[in-house]
Amino acid sequence: MVKIEIEHPGGLHADALHTESGTRLQTDAPLDNEGRGESFSPTDLVATALGTCMTTTMDLYAKRVGISINGTKATVVKHMVSQPVRRIGKLEVVVNVPLPPNHPERANLERVALNCPVMKSLHPDLEIPISFSWRDDL
Repeated sequence: MVKIEIEHPGGLHADALHTESGTRLQTDAPLDNEGRGESFSPTDLVATALGTCMTTTMDLYAKRVGISINGTKATVVKHMVSQPVRRIGKLEVVVNVPLPPNHPERANLERVALNCPVMKSLHPDLEIPISFSWRDDL
């Protein structure tokens, strides 16, 4: 169990505390929804959670099999929709892995990324195109 404490000081901002580590982060409403865009929006955090979860689960697997994926990068582009309600409509993900495309663990690394806990927690109506680029593809 992890507890996150959130305080809303006003101005469409929120301050969140990760009680286990003491780490804090702030959010702001996005520019297209009356905010100032001064920080991550709550939906930006969903996109961030997906990308970091994918790379973290890949790293966990890599460590178990004795390889390094240090330098792996993920880019997530979030698209909002307004119909039928305002929500995230699409999260486009590109994962760049600094290993050759013929690496023997390629399929397993992609599989664990596609099955990360955040991916499994997202609504099935959310469009999530994902591509992987391997060192020779970069």
